[in-house]
Amino acid sequence: MKFTWVECRPNCRGWVSAVGIVTSDTPKDFEDFARGRQLGGATLVLDSSGGSVNDSITLGRRFRGLGMLTTVGISVVNHTQQGDRASIAPEAFCESMCVYLLLSGTARYVPPTAHVRVHQIWMGDRADDAKAASYTAQDLTIVERDIGRLAKYTFDMGGAGDLLALSLNVPPWEDLHELTPAELRLTNVVTTDRVADVLPRNDPSGAIAALKSKSVQERFVNVEAETDTTARSTKTAEATAAVAPAPADK
Repeated sequence: MKFTWVECRPNCRGWVSAVGIVTSDTPKDFEDFARGRQLGGATLVLDSSGGSVNDSITLGRRFRGLGMLTTVGISVVNHTQQGDRASIAPEAFCESMCVYLLLSGTARYVPPTAHVRVHQIWMGDRADDAKAASYTAQDLTIVERDIGRLAKYTFDMGGAGDLLALSLNVPPWEDLHELTPAELRLTNVVTTDRVADVLPRNDPSGAIAALKSKSVQERFVNVEAETDTTARSTKTAEATAAVAPAPADK
């Protein structure tokens, strides 16, 4: 996952763009990014297909500790004669463990055209052909352990058990389940219908900070650099073995 600060002064404070898959390096990458920045209460804009369960939990707790606000979108910059203008395209994806990062926000908004999708935790190295793979008792223990950690995290973040029920009902050989507006409310993933609650702005017209449609080619983060991390779903949230690494993707 790549973190970028998107500046939009004087019309709004700016926000953190988080794009890509969560790996074991991501928590440290965020700490490196956050060093020297005042991120307390900042907005986090997510565009991710998920990744490691435990590293996402670590990251989500860090976000909550900073009191961050969360939403889904693609950060873009328009180059105008008056200078660069930042905005957010709402046609983005937040899948698998990204949903739990979204849950870390003290206020959470999902645009109507964004896609928030969930599925089961699984051993990441066997998610491509989960039915044909073999599993040991230790593998099952790892998955059960990570489900417990995820459940505690969900409740600590103020999420509902319905989120776990919906996620754990979708095996890796089925398509991800896209949460409906009603389910986003039921699971408490969404806490507000007002974009201004997560992207406060000084410009009453919202011309700069408003969520609006932009082409994929206008992404703020370099498209080529993120191809390997955002173009595909991870199929399952990665559960990671304590002894022999066996990442479980989500």
